[in-house]
Amino acid sequence: MASEFGPITWDGLGERLYETGVDHVVLYPYKDGKYEGGVAWNGVTGITENKSGAEQTALYADNLKYLNMTSLEEYGVTIECYTYPELFEQYNGTAVLVKGVTAGQQARGTFGLSFRTLIGNDEKGDSYGYKLHLVYGCTASPSEESNATINESPEAKTLSYEVSTVPVAITGKGNLRSTSCITIDSTKCDADKLAEFLKTLYGDGSETKPTLPLPAEVITALTPSEAV
Repeated sequence: MASEFGPITWDGLGERLYETGVDHVVLYPYKDGKYEGGVAWNGVTGITENKSGAEQTALYADNLKYLNMTSLEEYGVTIECYTYPELFEQYNGTAVLVKGVTAGQQARGTFGLSFRTLIGNDEKGDSYGYKLHLVYGCTASPSEESNATINESPEAKTLSYEVSTVPVAITGKGNLRSTSCITIDSTKCDADKLAEFLKTLYGDGSETKPTLPLPAEVITALTPSEAV
């Protein structure tokens, strides 16, 4: 832990943090400027966050290096799973012809996604906390599907989707750039406000539909009361 006046110490009790796992995956349809009506995505075995861009291009003038220009950063995810919710059919290039009959190679819509990763430490293990990842403007590319005969070592068919994103604006926070992903750390947020936020994200079993809030709504929902 770093002290303002030192000395610096390492590996203090409870400070040996790590991140693991993925669960609580939710798919949110996008319509009329909102992400709502989310459904559980079961069978997800892994989500890889893919970040690219932010590359430096050097400019020269007067026989000297003048400055570096930085390209925009891109964000996407790779979803690996055994299955997907029926709602995902429309984002997987599939259209229903009649009940039980579908056609592929159709237009792919835009959706939102949320998932959770666990934060562990040396005292509480995986129960120390978690991070919520909210992903906006998602479009999925086709998955390769391999079908193999059942043998003495059977395996379930796995699917893998490359998901690209289009960022959304962060309003009310100065000159921040648009973003495709917001991360919420349960160990740092107001516990009561986070509990209410989860009702928005996952629904409350009554009148609240599972909804993926936009960045401005996330800020409003999780801003500590003393900061309002």
